[in-house]
Amino acid sequence: MKRLSGLTKALLMLFAVGLLTACEQAEEVAEQVAPGVLAVQGAGATFPEPLYKRWIEEYHKSEPGVKFEYSGVGSGEGIKRFIAGEVDFGASDAAMNDREIAQVDRGVTLLPMTAGMVVLAYNLPGFEGELRLPRDVYVDILLGKIYRWDDPRIAAANPDAVMPPRLIQVVARRDGSGTTFAFTNHLGAVSEEWRNGPGVGKLIDWPGGAVTGSGNAGVAQKIKITNNSIGYLEYGFAKRLGLPMATLENRNGDFVSPSARSGQQGLAAGSQDIGDDLRIYVPDPPGENSYPIVTYTWLLAYRNYADPEIARAVKDAVAWGLDNGQSIAEEMGYIPLPDDVRERAKLLVDSIN
Repeated sequence: MKRLSGLTKALLMLFAVGLLTACEQAEEVAEQVAPGVLAVQGAGATFPEPLYKRWIEEYHKSEPGVKFEYSGVGSGEGIKRFIAGEVDFGASDAAMNDREIAQVDRGVTLLPMTAGMVVLAYNLPGFEGELRLPRDVYVDILLGKIYRWDDPRIAAANPDAVMPPRLIQVVARRDGSGTTFAFTNHLGAVSEEWRNGPGVGKLIDWPGGAVTGSGNAGVAQKIKITNNSIGYLEYGFAKRLGLPMATLENRNGDFVSPSARSGQQGLAAGSQDIGDDLRIYVPDPPGENSYPIVTYTWLLAYRNYADPEIARAVKDAVAWGLDNGQSIAEEMGYIPLPDDVRERAKLLVDSIN
């Protein structure tokens, strides 16, 4: 029998591995969506991703004939896929603007589903206790004007602590992000220099040499492994990883730590003038107990779906999330919607056809 060459054996092995991988992938897809089960695809913000996946798991128990899938790809990419019609629904921590909505022929329904806080988490070896950061101080850290932990202004705000003589490493998002929009929208509201400099957006050029990560999870991991770092991310991610979070000065001049109570206070104080389309931003809420950086997150639904079964599934699941899902949101570290916002969102669900 003629012996096979080494190259031929290697090619046959690669073919076999590829065939096995293809079979495994096919089986995985088959397991994900069984025959007769309606598949509904969504993508967008990473901030609500853990919550949406929990909702999907719980909703599927009561509606086994529908299988939702959600990919946390960032708000910017989620809006792009939604506009292109590549998904059945999108999600963003920054509500779509008029220009983006005009690109969707089927119409858009924006639905606030939950809310949260953007925190400044840090990794500062040897530091113990509460890190207090005045408004002008954390803005100047992000501007690169304060670049050492033992800067006199940080030390003055923390008189009982010995601040280490180390350089500050800022951690930021590298992908288009609604969390970045909410955070920079706050910075722009409290600082004219920020507003006229780096500005407000889902993706900005960070001053200085920021380390970047993808998604809230990526930023959280970067902070966790980078000594002397500080970065912005959603409260739930920081809480789940056990990252310490700074106490920030709010609009009233009070120092407030992130918590469910302070987040609810900030959201309620800043949501008095919400419009009919439920697009509202709360860049700098008033109130002595208000946490200063709070944000809604929106689900993006088409106003008119080509497939009535998909439309019905989206409407039913969204209604479930606005009712049953709110207690799960609070359990997971999100801020449940204020009652008036939730009731108005439920009315908008009826506009989905």
